[in-house]
Amino acid sequence: MANKPARTAWAFTPFKLVLAAAIAALYVLLCLPFASFSFGIIQFRLAEALTVLPAFSSAAVPGVFLGCLLSNLFNPDNLGIVDILGGSLTSLLAAFLTYVLSRNYRKNLLEARSPRTEAQAELSAWKMRTYRVLALMPPVVFNAIVVGTYLPYLLLENPGAGEVIASIGSIFLSQTLAIYGIGLALMLALEKAKLPLEKM
Repeated sequence: MANKPARTAWAFTPFKLVLAAAIAALYVLLCLPFASFSFGIIQFRLAEALTVLPAFSSAAVPGVFLGCLLSNLFNPDNLGIVDILGGSLTSLLAAFLTYVLSRNYRKNLLEARSPRTEAQAELSAWKMRTYRVLALMPPVVFNAIVVGTYLPYLLLENPGAGEVIASIGSIFLSQTLAIYGIGLALMLALEKAKLPLEKM
């Protein structure tokens, strides 16, 4: 009997496809009803809290991307192709990097479920804090730099360097609040739920 090829983390099973679709739908539901403050130079996109999910599963990478794409596409004040594709591809890259940077996070989370000494548990807790901070950086940094840079050119007339810098700072702050505030709380709750984890 021939050996079945091993599945990689990027092999999309029916469950992963459903999970990706559910994440995309949830992103849209957390974004479009709050469109008045989900878009613009000064914004707070609650849906960005979901960008912590790629830390747990590769299915969340296309899920977050598709959710962002649909949200930008159906934005009541659509900003055009630059925002639809630019913002969505930035989210895709950030989600992918979150997944990659979370490899040690997932490994440590699996190890934490095994019996350990008090010293091992303390070291593990320190590592987990570091891994969480690093894993959640891509959506904060990339959105601030990319989206924060192009938004003034879509929304303002002849923006100067000051407006661009202010926009980058504003997006950085809103992303930090959404991801390290609400998103991190979601991450901690999912850790306690002891979900199946991908090792890659």
